[in-house]
Amino acid sequence: MERKNFLKSLVIGAVSSSALVEACKKDTDTGTTNTAASGSSSSGSTSGSTDSGACSVVPTETEGPYPTHSPASYVRSDITDGRTGYKLTVKITINNSNNSCAALSSALVDIWHCDAGGNYSEYGGSGSQSTNYTSVHFLRGRQTTDSNGLVTFTSIFPGWYTGRATHIHVHVYNSSGTSLKVTQIAFPEGTGTALAAVNGYDKGMSGYTYNAADNVFSDGYSLELATVTGSTTEGFVLSINFSVPA
Repeated sequence: MERKNFLKSLVIGAVSSSALVEACKKDTDTGTTNTAASGSSSSGSTSGSTDSGACSVVPTETEGPYPTHSPASYVRSDITDGRTGYKLTVKITINNSNNSCAALSSALVDIWHCDAGGNYSEYGGSGSQSTNYTSVHFLRGRQTTDSNGLVTFTSIFPGWYTGRATHIHVHVYNSSGTSLKVTQIAFPEGTGTALAAVNGYDKGMSGYTYNAADNVFSDGYSLELATVTGSTTEGFVLSINFSVPA
């Protein structure tokens, strides 16, 4: 009897350990509690989406490691700030999942992304980014949604860096500055896409991490995948709709 109980305890312990390992493979959605003034967040990343009536809420993703230090300081639609690359017009529409997907007006939308070489402003000089861009603020900006829930930014097509697919970070706040959602925008891949046309700028695509292997998008990115049209000569236009609980 004692031997049977002992074996049973081993099985239970093995199952519990396996479940713990599986649970630790992904961060849980801890929500966001910061306000627009702080420029920081405690949000984690989560897989999939949350259904709210007829809306599917866009997944929460990590804000780091290069969030904007003072987002309220960069209210502007043109965020290029001297960086060169193929022109990209970014159109983001925000809908309220708590109100039948109605357009969310007067929301604050921050975006930021790397330059053609894969570098972020406000960071660098050590660690994963050797070039020091701590004193500049390119490719970061904030806009307020109009009556249709739309914000538009003028930027350049992002480059890439080791371990990540091409992406744009997005942080949405309500009009009072309370954080509603931190997420990321994924880019379509394959022959004929803008990603293929840009071809990684000077870096090419050797060693590139595609969405399916990306540590943010690999658990699903259908609600984060933008539509990107245009060309390297005329510039590109990115469009995406995000539903957030407001």
